[in-house]
Amino acid sequence: MADTTAQQPAAPKPPSRKTQVISGLITLTVLVLVFAFLLPKFGNYAEAWTYIQEMPAWSLALLTFAILLNVFVYVWPFMAALPGIAYGPAFVVRQTSFMISNTVPAGGALGLAVQYGMLGSYGISPAPTTSAIAINSIWNLLATVAMPMVGALALLVTGEMTSHAAVAGVASLAIVAVSSLLLWIVIRSESGAERVGSWLDRLAAWGLRVVRKPSSVDVKTQVLKLRHNVEGVVRRRWLELSISNLAMQFTAWFVLFVALRGIQAGSGDVTVTWSESLAAFSLSRLATFIPVTPGGLGTVDAALTALLVGYGATNSEALAATLVWRAGTFIPQVLLGVATFLWWRLTSARRTARLAATPNG
Repeated sequence: MADTTAQQPAAPKPPSRKTQVISGLITLTVLVLVFAFLLPKFGNYAEAWTYIQEMPAWSLALLTFAILLNVFVYVWPFMAALPGIAYGPAFVVRQTSFMISNTVPAGGALGLAVQYGMLGSYGISPAPTTSAIAINSIWNLLATVAMPMVGALALLVTGEMTSHAAVAGVASLAIVAVSSLLLWIVIRSESGAERVGSWLDRLAAWGLRVVRKPSSVDVKTQVLKLRHNVEGVVRRRWLELSISNLAMQFTAWFVLFVALRGIQAGSGDVTVTWSESLAAFSLSRLATFIPVTPGGLGTVDAALTALLVGYGATNSEALAATLVWRAGTFIPQVLLGVATFLWWRLTSARRTARLAATPNG
């Protein structure tokens, strides 16, 4: 068996210029297709803008609160995954990473590299950084997959369940249950991690044979590395990780719900209930797994607009709500990310200068 405990993680390399260009072109193409051609088929931008302008003052105030709450809660999963980090540094790292990952071509890989550098400047070594990033990725995926189950449950409670939502809820429950069981086996013991890794190796080998790919994979080694990196934190903080990631999902939905309620209140025709908006949000978030744009930009928007129409909103109301939701959960965090990056560069330079001026520093 490979010795995974002696291996020290290293910061990932930034993506190559070629990768950034290709990624940027793909993202630009998808965004043009979605926002210039697909979304106008659902609703009229001019009508959507009219709905937005007619939102009551109370809804704009509540929308501002929802946006601020979403920004505030966005840091919690990172703090749960990286014990000991204060809210301030976590906020700086998290917002900067969001800005880079969602605006720069191939920003995901570049955002990872920047996180290592920023956390290093705060005295956090690569090992806990690697652990925190891996744990965040796992729990964010689980929370995203779990949300259709939550949406289906909300529809069941309010008596608005549909067959499509029921199927999505059952599938969500099954995936989360199996994934959680496998994760529990991996964390529980090294022998369990080896068994899961061996099983995944066989599954991957079968998949490669089906698509007639001659290359092989070594999933077991990666599973053992993952266990070594995350085991301690997961054992101690699995509940905090679960609550914080679900809270992040719910605050993002809350922005959508307030936007939709304000838009429909302005039009005088409220047709989409809170549970229907939660179900639409939960299902649309699955589009983030389509890896063509950062954060599902464009793909989630198209899915969300279509689902809101399916739940009774007019085409232009659905489009308006989607645009307000996207603006409220994207623009503030991007602007904050620019500010936090500049703040970090300034304070990091000052810390370096102080260290250089200190004897033996």
